[in-house]
Amino acid sequence: MTIADIKKTAEQKMAKSIEALKGELQKIRTGRAHPGILDQVQVDYYGSMVPISQVANVSLLDARTISVQPWEKGMGPKIEKAIRESDLGLNPSTQGDLLRVPMPALTEERRRELTKVVRSTGEDAKVAVRNLRRDANDQLKKLVKEKLASEDDERRAQDDVQKLTDRTVAEVDRLVQGKEAEIMAV
Repeated sequence: MTIADIKKTAEQKMAKSIEALKGELQKIRTGRAHPGILDQVQVDYYGSMVPISQVANVSLLDARTISVQPWEKGMGPKIEKAIRESDLGLNPSTQGDLLRVPMPALTEERRRELTKVVRSTGEDAKVAVRNLRRDANDQLKKLVKEKLASEDDERRAQDDVQKLTDRTVAEVDRLVQGKEAEIMAV
């Protein structure tokens, strides 16, 4: 493995960390309905736990209501129970085969809780990025130890990895601040 390979791998993994953070931040609701909110909710389907999207059509009725249309008759009550028992704080109502999931308005207290969750998620992403930096630096040291690279090359490469880490951490901060502003906007 060369220095260029190590830097490229670190860059790709850090980009994946940013994408994962964006996905996590999308799941945190801001008062508006989003079908992705129900992605992590699992429902019992003939003995195995599967995401709701695999047993029902999940779509938006309006800006504050998600509709869940089960594909099988008997799945309605199971889906309703799974949504109620999830930690999302949602309360679905049944209208025939259709489940309506209204998004409750966010209180000031709930907004503050959500900003804490966002900060925690951002911090987890930063820890992941720092771990990637450490792994890259360890690989660079291994190259020097095996006499495949000089110490000067290692130092330059470590500086490049640090700059990449700084840019990625700044991007994480920017995403977190944007999400916090979105949550606190009334």
